[in-house]
Parts: sequence; structure tokens; C-alpha cells
Amino acid sequence: MPKVAITLRVNGDLHEVMVAPHRTLDEVLRDELGLIGTKVGCRTGDCGACTVLLDGKAVSSCLTLAVEAAGREILTIEGLAPGGEELHPLQRAFVEHGAVQCGYCTPGMILAARHLLDKNPTPTHEEIRRALSGNLCRCTGYAKIVDAIAAVAEKNRS
Repeated sequence: MPKVAITLRVNGDLHEVMVAPHRTLDEVLRDELGLIGTKVGCRTGDCGACTVLLDGKAVSSCLTLAVEAAGREILTIEGLAPGGEELHPLQRAFVEHGAVQCGYCTPGMILAARHLLDKNPTPTHEEIRRALSGNLCRCTGYAKIVDAIAAVAEKNRS
């Protein structure tokens, strides 16, 4: 299959890549750019493990063609904390509240939470649960994840 040249802006950096038109964004992020923080789960958009922000909106990168993302702003878990020197407040809250167990769902959960907090800096517990409804976790039971996001929201209130 012929490939096309596209430019992806990922975590603020431009990347020129040659991709087959059928390749998904998660495949290109992981295989071509080496950004393995984006996890591959169900491949049907049901689990949320592959969540990234595309122009600030949470999307399932397993359902997004890489060519659809050309020229748009993509944020992965690797780009959440600028410079990678210290943790983003959401990452820190997940650690402090024990919201990380196996860690497989964590990047998608954190990016879904970032999308929520960008839209609504002070969500209620119910709004947090609703925002995470597309992200599955098999380890935590969600309580600690909700608590971690609520802690960041509480800091936003003050």
C-alpha cells in the first residue's frame, strides 16, 4: 500500500512521517515516534487506554487515523509535564492518592482528566465519574482515581 507524508505536531514538536493511510494514530505514535506511553487496549474505542488529546479534545487514538491528525495538536502522556523534569499535578495526585496500580490505564485516565479539568477546573465527584466513563480500569475500583482528580480540582478552587 502506498504511503503518504504527513506532519504531526506531538507534544509541541513537529514530526514528518510516511504512513499508510489506514494506520491509526496509536500505531504511529508508538511504532514510528517511539511514544509508548499511549497504551493499546481493546482497539475498538471501548477501554480508553489509548486516549490522547487532539486539539485539546480527548480521543481514542486507536479509532483515529494518523492522516486525520495531520497538522493538528496532539498531546500524549509524555508531553503532559513540560520538560519532563517534574510531574504534572495530575500525575503527582495519582501517585499521592494511590490511583496507580498496574498503570496500564493511567495515561489514558490522566489525559481524560486533563480534558475534563481544561473544560471544568472544579468538577464534582459525579462530573469526574461521568468524564471517566469511557476509561476502564481493572485494578483500582476508580475511587482513588476520582479522589486524585478531585484533589487537583480542589487546588483549582483555592
